[in-house]
Amino acid sequence: MVKGNTRQAVVVKSPNPKLFEQAIFLLKDDASGLSEHELMQQAIRTANQFAQRKRLKLLRRLHNLLWAMCGAGGMGLLWLMSHVIK
Repeated sequence: MVKGNTRQAVVVKSPNPKLFEQAIFLLKDDASGLSEHELMQQAIRTANQFAQRKRLKLLRRLHNLLWAMCGAGGMGLLWLMSHVIK
């Protein structure tokens, strides 16, 4: 609920609506000196940085999962070899 405050916002439409429809950036009071083009460029840069961080987190998780699977496979192979060589 907003009481008596008016806020300016920049709305950036998503190029891929499967992920999200739009991003909304609420401007600070001291941002009024910037041009509309500068505001849009900053909003797009910020949205791209956010998406990159999410993508990197996913890649890091997949990387960790791959190493865990390699370790488990190696241990399974060692266990199998220990039973076959007996």
